[in-house]
Amino acid sequence: MANDENTRNNEEEYPEIKGKTKLRRHDSLDIESTNVKGHQGHGAKEMSWAIVLSLAFQSLGVIYGDIGTSPLYVYASTFTKGIKHDNDILGVLSLIYYTITLLPLIKYVFIVLRANDNGKGGTFALYSLLCRNAKVGLLPSTQIEDQQVSNYQLQLPSKQLGLSLKLKKFLESSIVSKYILLIVTMLSTSLIIGDGVLTPAISVLSAVGGLKEASPIFTEGRVIGISVAILVLLFSVQRFGSDKVGYSFAPIVSLWFVMNAGIGLYNFIKYDPSVIKAVNPWHIIQYFQRNGKDAWISLGGVVLCVTGTEALFADVGHFSVRSIQISMSVLVYPALMLTYSGQASFLRLHQQDVATTFFKAIPGPLYWPMFVIAVLAAIIASQAMISGTFSIIQQSLALGCFPRVTVIHTSKKYEGQVYIPELNYLIMIASVIVTITFRTTEKIGNAYGIAVVFAEAITSSFMILVILVIWKKNIAIVIVYVACIMSVELVYLTAVLYKFPHGGYFPIAFACFLLSIMYIWNYVYRKKYHYEVENKVSPQTLKELTTQTNFCRVPGMAIFYSELVHGIPPIFEHYLGNIPALQSVVVMASIKSLPISTVPLEERFLFRRVNPRELYIFRCVVRYGYTDARNEETSFETLLVHRLKEFMRDDFWVHLKNNQIEERSGEMVHGTDHNGDNIGNAVNEEEAMRQANENELEKEVEVVDKASRVGIVHLTGENEVVSGKGAGIGKKIVIDLAYNFIKKNLRQTDKTLEIPHKRLLKVGMTYEL
Repeated sequence: MANDENTRNNEEEYPEIKGKTKLRRHDSLDIESTNVKGHQGHGAKEMSWAIVLSLAFQSLGVIYGDIGTSPLYVYASTFTKGIKHDNDILGVLSLIYYTITLLPLIKYVFIVLRANDNGKGGTFALYSLLCRNAKVGLLPSTQIEDQQVSNYQLQLPSKQLGLSLKLKKFLESSIVSKYILLIVTMLSTSLIIGDGVLTPAISVLSAVGGLKEASPIFTEGRVIGISVAILVLLFSVQRFGSDKVGYSFAPIVSLWFVMNAGIGLYNFIKYDPSVIKAVNPWHIIQYFQRNGKDAWISLGGVVLCVTGTEALFADVGHFSVRSIQISMSVLVYPALMLTYSGQASFLRLHQQDVATTFFKAIPGPLYWPMFVIAVLAAIIASQAMISGTFSIIQQSLALGCFPRVTVIHTSKKYEGQVYIPELNYLIMIASVIVTITFRTTEKIGNAYGIAVVFAEAITSSFMILVILVIWKKNIAIVIVYVACIMSVELVYLTAVLYKFPHGGYFPIAFACFLLSIMYIWNYVYRKKYHYEVENKVSPQTLKELTTQTNFCRVPGMAIFYSELVHGIPPIFEHYLGNIPALQSVVVMASIKSLPISTVPLEERFLFRRVNPRELYIFRCVVRYGYTDARNEETSFETLLVHRLKEFMRDDFWVHLKNNQIEERSGEMVHGTDHNGDNIGNAVNEEEAMRQANENELEKEVEVVDKASRVGIVHLTGENEVVSGKGAGIGKKIVIDLAYNFIKKNLRQTDKTLEIPHKRLLKVGMTYEL
């Protein structure tokens, strides 16, 4: 309240600063970002129905290709040893009915999607929510200001919240639980990336496999070669973005679902409409009674009917919750039910064709049209997990859990649509290797099932915490969730783990490899951050450095880039300790990205003056939206200087006003006051003082003008990280070998910031962690 009062007084007496000081008085970027228009994601922003329907249409071409192409291989993967009993078809169809209903529809579309983090989805979104609502994060990026960015609300304790508060207190007090949450989050992310590798391989290979049914000239080797060529083409178009890819693919996927539903309905009526009895779950019990262990093993094939459901959540940032709910409920779910029912009706009379059910069940005249659409749909199927992978990696970057990679925003309309070139090529190479190595959909399916179910089980575990800690629901809701949904996933998990030796090892090994990279990066990231915070330059140290006899100021301006928003990094002290010379004006710039499309120029720069004022050292936060260009070096410098001068004018009057308040307070304490005879003189003195102050202000601004005209040099810190003295062998391997190897293969800071090389100076410093 006192700050607000001072601001109002300043504005009344000095109209020059009216409306300008509000954005200058905070150090936290997150607080300021809430004042910028457009700071809302899909999760918080009201959309028109035109946009919602447009996104629903796009989502068909991006996130449903995977689950939509599952009918290509589900029955073949389930009945690997053939159909032993006629009613086994009803048992498997009943399993498919309830699996699709419980997991993709109820769990993800109507429950998990509501747990998005301001429009973002994926495991990291759940982890981010937990970190903001409970002190469970190990990451230094967690700040109390986050409460003003998200829809954070405090609730008073009550009987209904008793369990929630106890669980929250336990998580906050247990360091073990914090590490478990972080590691499990990273593991889930790694599994989803592994899913993104396997999805293209199994989808394309199963669709192209239809050529072997059409002609004997298409041998296994040729099918694999064609599949590899298609995969390379698929990953090559990712750079165009989800927006364009979605609009291009959506009509094809829509046609795929409609034709599958039509063929399914045709087969259902023609062959055996009695398969509708599968809606009775009693057929599932009978199926297990007849087949015992074989029925349990076959669940590894049944679960493939829900492949790609994790993409529904991971890709919510590309679209919106409502658009996904509409597309799933109106088209995808009914089409899948009809497709699997039609195939079951066909199998009741053609059990010998179970290995090639999909293509055998197609009416003759529609075979080649359906084959072409199947290949196209299989290509599109990969889009779901690829887009989802890009989304979760973007989130993990913000939390310091993934090495620095290039994130390209491909749409000016929808903030969540991103493309990561390095990851795209990594997934492409891995997917091609899997296709060539495994060669058959059966072997890939063994690996695929583990990646799918493991990631879904982890999401369910996080949802229990979300329901209790964030949503603060009654324990009865959790019990129902576990009994109806999570128990089903755990049964499927035991079945897919049985196939671990038969290809199931691949996603686990791949996930462990990625997990190790993510944890190493995050471990050193946290260590480095705490080192900078603990060793940042204090005002007293800065004053001592600048008052040394050998210290001198040279003409010009220096822009010193730092990751710290608060304070001055230790590398600045290292620089002055070795080179006791500094430009006449110094700006400590911190580049930050905001989750909005663009930041207005008048709100892009936030400044704070470093004391003592005569040093002309400023801290600056430079804010960009995801569509703002960063490669216009000259305009950036011009804008920075212009905004700096504006800030100096505002700051000067605020500083002057504060000094006058202190002087008046001192006069009142000492009993000094002006009598009526001196009022006129006081007015004249105040006018003269005002003119003198304006002249002083212009001199200060001229210092900045002159420095910018002399020349601007850009200084970046190149920190070498090594293990400290006495470190163990494990710490040395992690920091000295693994981390530094990863860092050397990343984009350099100057490339990320697009700094002009002719005026770039790198300052090196070794951090002993």
